[in-house]
Amino acid sequence: MTHTCELPALLFAATLVTGNLLAVTCEGIASLKLPDTTITIARIVAAGEFSGSESTPTALQEAEFRKLPAFCRVQGVIRPSSDSNVEFEVWLPVSGWNGRYLGVGNGGFAGSINYFSANGNAPSMAQALAAGYATSSTDTGHKGAITDADWAVGHPEKVIDYGYRAVHGTAVDAKNIIATFYSKQPTSYFSSCSNGGRQALMEAQRYPADYAGIVAGDAAWYATHLAAAQIWNQQAINASQDSYIPASKIPAITAAVLDKCDALDGVKDGVIDDPQKCHFDADVLLCKGGDSDTCLTGPQVEALKKIYAGPTNSAGRQIFPGIVPGGEAGPGGWGLWVMGAQRGRSLDYLFGVGGLAKIVYQDPAWDFRRFSFDRDVAFLDDKLGPVRNATDANLKPFKAAGGKLILYHGWSDPDIAPLSTIDYYESVTAKMSDRTAREFVRVYMVPGMQHCGGGAGATVLGSVPNSGADSQHGIQAVLERWVEKGSAPEEIIATKPSVRQDNVVAGTKPICPYPTVARYKGLGSTDEANNYSCVKER
Repeated sequence: MTHTCELPALLFAATLVTGNLLAVTCEGIASLKLPDTTITIARIVAAGEFSGSESTPTALQEAEFRKLPAFCRVQGVIRPSSDSNVEFEVWLPVSGWNGRYLGVGNGGFAGSINYFSANGNAPSMAQALAAGYATSSTDTGHKGAITDADWAVGHPEKVIDYGYRAVHGTAVDAKNIIATFYSKQPTSYFSSCSNGGRQALMEAQRYPADYAGIVAGDAAWYATHLAAAQIWNQQAINASQDSYIPASKIPAITAAVLDKCDALDGVKDGVIDDPQKCHFDADVLLCKGGDSDTCLTGPQVEALKKIYAGPTNSAGRQIFPGIVPGGEAGPGGWGLWVMGAQRGRSLDYLFGVGGLAKIVYQDPAWDFRRFSFDRDVAFLDDKLGPVRNATDANLKPFKAAGGKLILYHGWSDPDIAPLSTIDYYESVTAKMSDRTAREFVRVYMVPGMQHCGGGAGATVLGSVPNSGADSQHGIQAVLERWVEKGSAPEEIIATKPSVRQDNVVAGTKPICPYPTVARYKGLGSTDEANNYSCVKER
C-alpha cells in the first residue's frame, strides 16, 4: 500500500515497526470491513496521553497511563443480534511490538473495557501494551459496575453476549485488525481471572482456534453451581437472626484454623500449603461463656460448618465444593466476600443473589431464601448453563489446534472454592487421560492466595506481562515458552511482596504443578524458593 508523504511526524512514526512499513496507517483501519462490526474510531494516542474514557481514573491508574507508549487505538462495536451492542478496543504499539496479541478478560458481571486493573494476577490492556503486546478487551455488551446485573432483565441476547459471544467476537476482530496493521499474524494469548477465567475456559472449549495459549485463574467455570454455592453461604449466615457471623469474629476463626493447620507442611508461616489436609473442627470455637468476638455462638458454628462443607442436596450429593480453611482473614477475605460489612452487602450476596435475581429469575425482588437445592439447581443448569457454564471437559479440539492451557487457583480463595479447579482438571483427565492432558494442560494451586491475588505468602505469579518475569518466574512467560518453543512448564517461582514497601520482594516460593506440592528441604530461609522442592504426596 502507498503511504502519503505528508503524514504528521507522529502518524508517520505509527507506520514504522522495527524499521518496516506497516500494511496500513492507524487511521486506515477505520475502513476495515468485519462481519457484524463497525469500527468507530482508529487514531494514534501519543505516549503518556491516554487518560481513559469511561470514568475519572484513580491516581494509580493515572500513573500507569502516563507510562504508556504511543499506540494505535481502535474502538468498535459488534452487533451479532438486534439487541447486541458489544463495545471493544484493540491497542497496537506503534513501535516495539513483540509479535504477540494478549486478550484480557473481565471480572464479575463485566460492564466496562479493562483498561487497567490492580486485581492481583489478572492483566489489563495498559499492562499488556506497556510490555509490547497488541491487546484487546470488551465490555461484553453492556455498561455497569462489575456487581451490577440490572442490564440482564429483559435482554436474553445480552446475556448470551456476556456469556461467550462478546469475547469470541472481540478475539476474531482483534486478530484481523492486528494482522491488517502489521501485515503479520500474531501469536495469540488470553489471560484473566474469576469470570475472566470462565471466559478463558469458554474460549478453549467453544472456540479452540481463537488463542494458542490461555491462562485461566480462579475460574468461575461452573457458573450455575457457583451461584448455588453463594446462595448456600448466604442462607447459612442468614438462617436466623443469630446465625450471622460479623466480620469482627473472623480473626478468631483464622487463629483457630492456623493453630490447627499452619505447620502441617513443616513451616509455620501463616499459610496452609495444602488445605485438603486441614481437618478443622469448627466446634472448638463454640463460646463456653458469654458471646464475644473470641468465639462463636451455636448458630454461628453451624453456619461456619456449612460454608466449609459447601452446598449439598437432601440426598447428600455435593453441588459445589466448600470454601477451604485458611483464607478467612485479610482485606480480600470473608469479610469482603462472605459476611460483608453487614447483612446483604457481601460480594457473595451481590453476585449470587443479585445475579440470579436479574439474570435467571428476571425479578429484582426475588427472595434467595426460597432457593431449593433439590429443585432449583437443575433449573439453573437448564436455563443458564448453556450460556455461562464452561463445563465441557472435551478439550481435544483445543489440543488439536496446538493450544496450551494453564489453570491456577488460590487455595485461600473465599469466593470460588479452589477444589472446583481441581474438579475441572480431573474431568479433563477422565475424558482424555492424565498423560494426554499433561501434554497441553497444567494446574497450579497457590498456597495463601485469595481471589485472583493477595493473601499471605508468595502470591504474585507474573500473570501481568510487564512484571519483568523470566521463563520461570512468570506464568505468562512460562506459557509463551510452552507455546512458542515447546518447553513444558514445571514449577513457577512466585514472589511475596513486602507489606512495608511497594515493589519490594520479601520472598520467593515455588508453585508446583498439581498434584505435586512444595516442601521445605529443612535448611535455609523459608522465604527462598531454592530451599523447597516439588514432591508428590498423593
